[in-house]
Amino acid sequence: MSKELLDRTKKFSLDVLRLAEMLPNTYAGNHIRSQLIRAGTSVAANYRAARLGQSRASFIAKISIVIEEADECAFWYEILKEERFVSHSFIRSSIKRIK
Repeated sequence: MSKELLDRTKKFSLDVLRLAEMLPNTYAGNHIRSQLIRAGTSVAANYRAARLGQSRASFIAKISIVIEEADECAFWYEILKEERFVSHSFIRSSIKRIK
């Protein structure tokens, strides 16, 4: 497994945490914050778990979770961008880490 991808997923999770701190303390902001933190930190955690997979099937299952959680983050980023909760430049730089 790639050490580079291990580092990138961890940095992405840290970006997500920083982004979560920027969200407004409103019902919508709090909801998105919790969903984004859950999905964004799951990307790195599950990638780490996939690296330790005991079998090919275990690896595939964990990588599938990584892909799903990354896609969910992309969805929340789209919502944040369209609703102008945070700057487009922050979202762009964060997305570059994971691609």
